[in-house]
Amino acid sequence: MLRLVIGNRNYSSWSLRPWLALAMAGAAFEVERIALYEPGSRERILAHGGSGKVPVLRDGSVTVWESLAICEYVAERFPQAGLWPLDPAVRAHARAVATEMHGGFAALRREMPMNIRRIEPGRVLGDEATADLARVLALWRQSRADHAAAGPFLFGRFSIADAMYAPVVLRLRSYCPALAEDPDARDYMAAMLALAPMQQWIADALAETERIAAFDA
Repeated sequence: MLRLVIGNRNYSSWSLRPWLALAMAGAAFEVERIALYEPGSRERILAHGGSGKVPVLRDGSVTVWESLAICEYVAERFPQAGLWPLDPAVRAHARAVATEMHGGFAALRREMPMNIRRIEPGRVLGDEATADLARVLALWRQSRADHAAAGPFLFGRFSIADAMYAPVVLRLRSYCPALAEDPDARDYMAAMLALAPMQQWIADALAETERIAAFDA
């Protein structure tokens, strides 16, 4: 049985990504949740992998860490789920969009930490975070425009690219800057938030009781 080790659902954006990919692939998997920044948390995580961070996927003797690597493993383990577009050129584009999320947008993450319990519309962002947000919205707009005929997600049907941007959807749900005049972004967020796994993740996050001061400030 696959086992995914995650952190707090309310805060752990990196945990959400592979969890969502597994759920959308229809995979049978168990979840081990380790509340972060508590006594013993790091030791419990290190028992699953040397990085000392979540998420970690265990599949028998195979251990995979890092969100994007786990998503890639899931795509290969469950090819019938079609977590990458079939067309090589479109797949390369989707991988580039997903990888840009994995390695970028530091200011956006810093100024809009994922906190599903938090609703603070109209947060004012600094210049770097504003530029990050503009880039994200441009990626969403262009990807959806190129593939709108195939479905409501970035590349038509749901893909790993959508899993990688799912935490951004939740961040914008909390803070909502610059979206009043962007119906395309709202439509994409609505499609993502309508997914049953996303609704389940939100419900489970709201049921958590831990508080992490750095994310609640």
